[in-house]
Amino acid sequence: MSKGLPKREDDYSQWYNELVKRADLAENSGVRGCMVIKPYGYSIWEKMQGQLDQMFKDTGHSNAYFPLFIPKSFLSKEASHVEGFAKECAVVTHYRLKNSEDNKGVIVDPEAKLEEELIVRPTSEAVIWSTYRNWIQSYRDLPLKVNQWANVVRWEMRTRLFLRTAEFLWQEGHTAHATREEAEEETVQMMNIYAQFAEDYMAMPVVKGLKTETERFAGALETYCIEALMQDGKALQAGTSHFLGQNFAKAFDVKFASKDGGLDYVWGTSWGVSTRLMGALVMAHSDNNGLVLPPKLAPIQVVIVPIFRSEEELQAIEEKAHEIMDQLNPLGISVKFDHRDTHKPGWKFAEYELKGVPVRIALGPRDLANNTIEVARRDTLTKEMMKLDEVDVSKAIPALLDEIQANIYKKAKDYRADNTRKVNDWDEFKKVLEEKGGFISAHWDGTAETEEKIKDLTKATIRCIPLDQVKEEGACVLTGKPSKGRVLFAKAY
Repeated sequence: MSKGLPKREDDYSQWYNELVKRADLAENSGVRGCMVIKPYGYSIWEKMQGQLDQMFKDTGHSNAYFPLFIPKSFLSKEASHVEGFAKECAVVTHYRLKNSEDNKGVIVDPEAKLEEELIVRPTSEAVIWSTYRNWIQSYRDLPLKVNQWANVVRWEMRTRLFLRTAEFLWQEGHTAHATREEAEEETVQMMNIYAQFAEDYMAMPVVKGLKTETERFAGALETYCIEALMQDGKALQAGTSHFLGQNFAKAFDVKFASKDGGLDYVWGTSWGVSTRLMGALVMAHSDNNGLVLPPKLAPIQVVIVPIFRSEEELQAIEEKAHEIMDQLNPLGISVKFDHRDTHKPGWKFAEYELKGVPVRIALGPRDLANNTIEVARRDTLTKEMMKLDEVDVSKAIPALLDEIQANIYKKAKDYRADNTRKVNDWDEFKKVLEEKGGFISAHWDGTAETEEKIKDLTKATIRCIPLDQVKEEGACVLTGKPSKGRVLFAKAY
């Protein structure tokens, strides 16, 4: 094992980057701005994907797949939408290469220019709504509730693994409805699903809220979001759900015949989360020893490490290990028995600590003689001896995993509570932001000008207008103008 992770408190950014690489989650690729998600990292994403996919299907959504390429004319139809993504678009202009005249490489064939340039998908509203025009004619075709798992490209100059890369993986839901009310209910429902997933599976508490008009998704009437607080006091937007109104239906002429015989534009939503959640998972829980993974998302929930000196000892330990595995595997608990003889037990302990495996069981000849196992928890770095003649492993280990899941969530929630502060004047705002960070709950006068000025002066943005915002009269923290409630500010990723 490579040793010496940078300390989280000394250089959070370097700690994060090194941890992602050393824990075998991802690495930079030969393509600038893009990443390779390694098998261990991808297995975590698969668990996220699997759970979210089931939650989507349980609420009536179906998966489909739409093209990676979008004709430029499609993207141009919704003005605010194209303006919001124009600076991030990768454009395909030609369809063929040819050998250079000196035969020293290949060049773009100038004769192979596309009649219409294609945009590499930054998001799929345009291509999906152009398709919905063919799928929707009547109220009988509604609601239409579709999701796709895909990759998108948003050209980034400054990248960081999982948090901001030129290409990333995500899901994007796109729904069409007969009424405004139904579309608004869908938007809120999907925000709530994201919040449930973040809290119940990622063990990451989130604030549900509305984005300001400035921060709203390009082309939406409202954007709902979930905001999480990382261990360096910065916020991270973990998911968004957009009420699109009839904007895209009008742009792509998606109409339906209503029950009363009229003709109207459908109401739309879109919503998505991405591999950014992987970055959030790392930053919300991990420590100077490595990853701390919530059991519900850990690829390996329990690892059994044998301690042996001879082949005979290993065989005896292996028999006991398989007895334990046979009790846990039927419960859906993923157990690994690491019987490699190429690495010593101490090396393995450090490896699984780095990779965030929630429970580690050590099993040696003395344990066999005493009918015991040593159980180590990753979240607290504590150990205990379990006597197998007194403890039912099939109950004790699942209960321990549940306890670890709850403890990781409580720790993150306590951190957020300790780092959410009410601030009432500008000097205090700047001081708290600079010295402590975290969420700042403060009054805002509701204008985009003030929002932009605060951002320019401090780099703090309004993360959201919390849905549980208490209506109270106050004075804007910067201008002193009247305010009707507090919003959440923070520096963010």
